[in-house]
Amino acid sequence: MTQTAAITEAITTLKDAETRFGLVRIESEQFFTEWFAELPEITEVEKTSLDVLRRRYLYHRGEGDLLEGTVMLLVVSPLLALAGFYDPPFKIQAESSVELVLDDVEEVLRGRIDVLVLQNQFWVVVLESKKTTLSAWSAVPQALAYLMANPHPDKPVFGMVTNGDDVLFIKLTQAPTPQYDLSRVFALFTSNRELYAILQILKRIAVAIAP
Repeated sequence: MTQTAAITEAITTLKDAETRFGLVRIESEQFFTEWFAELPEITEVEKTSLDVLRRRYLYHRGEGDLLEGTVMLLVVSPLLALAGFYDPPFKIQAESSVELVLDDVEEVLRGRIDVLVLQNQFWVVVLESKKTTLSAWSAVPQALAYLMANPHPDKPVFGMVTNGDDVLFIKLTQAPTPQYDLSRVFALFTSNRELYAILQILKRIAVAIAP
């Protein structure tokens, strides 16, 4: 009999994700170069926009913890716009449903992605935001599960997890075997340069997945 479970309940640790999907972390600079190599330059206008973004975020963050929706409005949405993900050839789909069938249809995992960026119907960038009281690392297991739901497993897929304070990037491939790696954590509190680097990486990923 098929069992159905929520991804957020079934996948709570990296060990869960690795065991369920046969995932292996590849800690090799050659595997995930998109977060540090050949990063595009950003303009002074873009830097000014990022400075405003950070200033607004710190202003609201100074009042206390921010909920997921506020993080989406203050951080994720402006970054996606600046990186070009709201323009052709990309399309945005919010709160997208995800379903994974495991163990020969014995178990079905379901969840919802905060923001799914589609390019020619390929799932290419997934963002899972969390309340600021939660570590960005806590979103990684669920993000890996969502990335495994990519309907085109021959394509590499990228993810970004954030709680607002911190941002972390993920790359996952399924062929020939499921593999992934993580970027370093970028901290918005540290300096404007952290935010500049985040935009550079998003632009680099956009180039990597564009036709």
